[in-house]
Amino acid sequence: MAPETALTRHAQIEVPIICGAMYPCSNYELIAAVSQAGGIGIVQPISLVYVQKLDFRDGLKLIKTMTDKPFGMNVITEKSSEKYLERMRGWLDIALEEGVRFFVTALGDPRWIVERVAPFGGVVYHNVTERKWAQKAVKAGVHGLIAVNNRAGGHAGEKSPEQLFAELGDLGLPVVCAGGIGDEQDYARALALGYVGVQLGTRFIASEECKTHADYKAAILKAQSKDIVLTDKISGVPVSVIRTPYIDKVGAKAGPIAKMLLRNPRTKSYMRMFYTLTALWKLKRSLQQGSGYKEFFQAGKSVDGIHAIEPAAVIVRRFAAAAELQTAKSA
Repeated sequence: MAPETALTRHAQIEVPIICGAMYPCSNYELIAAVSQAGGIGIVQPISLVYVQKLDFRDGLKLIKTMTDKPFGMNVITEKSSEKYLERMRGWLDIALEEGVRFFVTALGDPRWIVERVAPFGGVVYHNVTERKWAQKAVKAGVHGLIAVNNRAGGHAGEKSPEQLFAELGDLGLPVVCAGGIGDEQDYARALALGYVGVQLGTRFIASEECKTHADYKAAILKAQSKDIVLTDKISGVPVSVIRTPYIDKVGAKAGPIAKMLLRNPRTKSYMRMFYTLTALWKLKRSLQQGSGYKEFFQAGKSVDGIHAIEPAAVIVRRFAAAAELQTAKSA
C-alpha cells in the first residue's frame, strides 16, 4: 500500500501520483488508466475537445465508463481573452456537474476557481515555479501547491526539487513535486524530501495508453537529460523540449522583435497567444504524424529514468511499491 499523504486524502486516491495535464497528450484512455490504477488522471479540456474531437461532457462521461475512480481537471487561469475565460468557466461547471472534485490550476490567479468549486467540496492545487507565485496562490485559498522545478517538461521552473521544497515548505500547504520523476527511485526520493506526491508528464507519455505518435515515444526513450533544452518560441516563456535537428535549425530563442513585444505590457498577452496557438498546431502535427514534420517534442529531464513503453498501471504499481518499501525501511 502506498503511503497516505495530504494528496491522497484531498484527491481521494490510493497512490500520490498525478498524471499531469498535457496538450496534446492527455487523451481520455490515459486519464482513465492512471485513475483506475490508483493515481489521478487530469483532464486537459483543449486536448479532449479539440484533439480527441469530443464534446466536453461526453468526454467526461466516457472516462467514467472506464473507471469509477476519481479523476481531475486542469484549469488554465490566465485571462488571455473573455471568450476563452467564458469557455473555461463553462467547462468547469460541466466538470462539477459530472462529479469532478479535484482541480489543477496554472498561470494567473486561481481565486475564481477556488470560489467556484468550494460549494461542491472541490480541491484546488496550483502549479508554481517560485515562492512569490506560491504566496499569491495561498492568499487565493488553494489547498495545495505543485512545485514545478528545473527538471520538468513543459513550462519548467528555475530551481531544483530540493531548492523549491525548501522555498515552499513553510507556507502551510502540501507540496507536490513536478519534474524529473522518471523512475521509482526518483519518486521515492521526492517523498523522502517531504513532498506529498508527484506529478508525472513525460513518464506517462511513454505509456501504452497515451495516443501520441510512436516517434514521440521513441524520442523520449532515446533522449537523455542533456538533450533537454529550453525554448521560449512556444509560448513566450521557457518550455522544455528534446533537442532535435529542427530545434537546432530554427533556434531556441525568440528574436529581438518578439522579445520586445513580449516585454511590452500592451503586447505581451497577444504575443504569447500567437506563440501558443502556433505551438499547439505544431504539437498536434507532431502527435499525429511524428517526426516527419520535424517539429518538436516537449519532455522533461525525467527521460534519464524512462527506458520502456509500459502500461500506465504498471508504472503506478511499481512506483507505489517503491514508496511502500521506503516507508517500511524508515519505520
